[in-house]
Amino acid sequence: MIHLTDEMRRWLEVAPDDGVPCLVGTSTKDGHPQISPKGSVAVFDPETLSFWERSFRSSYDAIAENPHTVVYMRNPHGSVEIPHRGSALRFHGEARIATSEADRQRAWDLSGKSEQERDPERKGVAILIRVDLIEDLGGAVVMKRD
Repeated sequence: MIHLTDEMRRWLEVAPDDGVPCLVGTSTKDGHPQISPKGSVAVFDPETLSFWERSFRSSYDAIAENPHTVVYMRNPHGSVEIPHRGSALRFHGEARIATSEADRQRAWDLSGKSEQERDPERKGVAILIRVDLIEDLGGAVVMKRD
């Protein structure tokens, strides 16, 4: 069962201020991978992560072609302790572009002031990732969708 915790929410909230934004890995329909830092990754609901996509570059294009996504979070020397191997977690799931204004607004609100300042006209889009698997750096399963 996937149930993103308040502790995970906090880890994601402090990551950008600790200088370790999450890395989001995607791949094209042909399987060509790419990875990008995203300073706005947040817990959207107990089964979903979100981020504000403002660059419209490779992540945006890849998600439109292939929803399989991984979010890598690692903060070994930050302001909060992450009690998992390597002080890291990988969140695997399927991403989609939010279509409702309510979801878009919520992702925007969760993205944090510094990210919002980088897109003052709100030209970006909300990306939602339904999490299917969470594992630590050693591959041990922390949570898995039934």
